[in-house]
Amino acid sequence: MPDTAPVKNTAPRPNVKVEAWTFDVGDAGKTIDAFAEEVIHRVEIAWAGGVDIVLLPEYLWAALEPLLPDKDADMEDIAKVVWVDLMPRLRQRLSRKGKHAILGTAPFLDPTNRHLYNRAIIFSDGRLLHQDKLFLTPWEHEFRPGRELYVFEMSGLRVAIIICLDIEVPELSARLRGLNIDLLLVPSATETLYGSERVTRCASARAIELGCAVVVCPLVGKCDSSMVNVNLGKIGLYLPALKAFEAYDRTEDTRLVHQGWHALRVEVPEAVIQEAHRRRKETNPSQLTVNLTPDEVHIDESARTPPKKVTRRERQ
Repeated sequence: MPDTAPVKNTAPRPNVKVEAWTFDVGDAGKTIDAFAEEVIHRVEIAWAGGVDIVLLPEYLWAALEPLLPDKDADMEDIAKVVWVDLMPRLRQRLSRKGKHAILGTAPFLDPTNRHLYNRAIIFSDGRLLHQDKLFLTPWEHEFRPGRELYVFEMSGLRVAIIICLDIEVPELSARLRGLNIDLLLVPSATETLYGSERVTRCASARAIELGCAVVVCPLVGKCDSSMVNVNLGKIGLYLPALKAFEAYDRTEDTRLVHQGWHALRVEVPEAVIQEAHRRRKETNPSQLTVNLTPDEVHIDESARTPPKKVTRRERQ
């Protein structure tokens, strides 16, 4: 009698396709409905083209501010439009099994404490999820920092959403070490070259520290908003500097983008990342377990002495 037991499929899983779109806040429609349709359209087109995960930038929805009928509208008004008025349409169109989209961030008003948060809108495998920004810039005074960092499963990858400034905070990387993170998605909004550089250079460092892929997606364009008036940045993919990735471009990014619609479609090699997680005979910071507390960091007395003031003649 022939053996009819099912044959285990040992073929490697295909790479996960991620597409990051800049979003030009100065060219996203003249009405709230047109703006929302532009967002939905970008996601649906990417999914139809075989993309698994779509990433859009931070503060995307804050750009609704000049489109609101009340000229004195604030972040609470934007929060109501997004989470009350538009969310039913977003759920209907973007709740799809096997597909994932991070629709940038929007102000969210917590009904329990009336605090505002800068919240990422995440549609994942038919579910609505979220991630709040944890560290805030000086001008984000209307918001409260989030208190929790979530790790999600998307298309077989272990994923965290790290919002803009959060990617610049190494303590978050230290907390994620040892969890075998496969992918960090970084929606960002920066108004200067230096802000963009901080995000992309730290994203590259996180890829090395965690042995994972990192994708950055910036907001671009000009908008008459109290939060997002001028925006620029680079879309980028950063991979670990490990032998497992020798066949890949470990840094792939665009030029500095000031306006317009630009996309970077990348493939995240799940099997290669997981092989790198398992490999132990190679220098890999993601496998280190040392975690010094402040009491274990000793400062030499010479480092406590104020630096000597240098005169102009000494500089020369």
